[in-house]
Amino acid sequence: MKSTNKWLMPVFVTLITILVFYSALKKIGENTKPTPKRTYASLGLFSSGTTADGNTINAPQRVHPIRISGDVSFVGESVPLKDQEVRERFDRELLVNTFWHSNTLLNYKLANKYFSIIDEILKENNVPLDFKYLAVAESGLRDVVSPAGAAGFWQFLESTGKHYGLEINSEVDERYHLEKATKAACDYLKEGKGKFGSWTLAAASYNVGMGKLEKRLGEQKVENYYDLYLNSETSRYIFRILSYKMVFENPDKFGFHLRKSDLYEPFKTKDVLIESSIADLAQFAQDNNTNYKMLKLANPWLRSDKLTVRDGKSYIIKIPYDYVDEDFDGMELPNIILDEEVTE
Repeated sequence: MKSTNKWLMPVFVTLITILVFYSALKKIGENTKPTPKRTYASLGLFSSGTTADGNTINAPQRVHPIRISGDVSFVGESVPLKDQEVRERFDRELLVNTFWHSNTLLNYKLANKYFSIIDEILKENNVPLDFKYLAVAESGLRDVVSPAGAAGFWQFLESTGKHYGLEINSEVDERYHLEKATKAACDYLKEGKGKFGSWTLAAASYNVGMGKLEKRLGEQKVENYYDLYLNSETSRYIFRILSYKMVFENPDKFGFHLRKSDLYEPFKTKDVLIESSIADLAQFAQDNNTNYKMLKLANPWLRSDKLTVRDGKSYIIKIPYDYVDEDFDGMELPNIILDEEVTE
């Protein structure tokens, strides 16, 4: 046993020494190899470019900042873009609505469906047409409900809606009645203009409330919106409205290319005067050659499956007709085409 131990130890030491030398030689060899040229995966759909060190890359898109120049106005009132803080707030909202493509595209499509109705009511009430973009900023032209309970395109709280003459109960909620809610919004904005002497401040009060806005003006001893220090939502509010105006009025400049056929169209409807209660709106729809779905879509202010008409009260219900788009007649669906170049 002792003789075996005598020769095992030297053998073991020799093996360890060989392994150490082998590892060192391998490391030296690796360090002397030339560094391989780094390459990048090619995406053939996109145009190529080069990095600072000359390597070729392919980028999925080319993104440019929004560049603001010239004079900008909202409701006929000049926006002081020479003020750096004002310009940065405006730039932020332009960036959001330029690059949030899905939301801006959907809002633009819906605008074609509703702007003609809103414009007519604004004109009748001598309210600047720029205020249609306030409805876009408030709701995206959808009948949404806020966490605070504000509802409809113009986002009236129940108490405010009732104050401006809207009927709100379990069966009827005129915050969802586009024409009546738009008229109520006009009344609010005209009251704000009379109170503050500025359409811009009237718009700001629509977001924060007339009482709070009046208090902030007094506390800060200023007279216009752009000099006010406000909460984040209200400080962004006018610029959100203004950014929609800029993008919607100049879609090509902001990279949005749509054809007339891409836009949503208003429902074709006829008005029916209702002077007595309707126990079953689904049956009423059938009796008028439509269905419950289309009746509710055309009249979102109907909040129940029935309508109670009190003595001396009446309603006008819109009955949809010809709501199948003839342009799609005979088309095999789904048939989705993504054009690289969009032409009229």
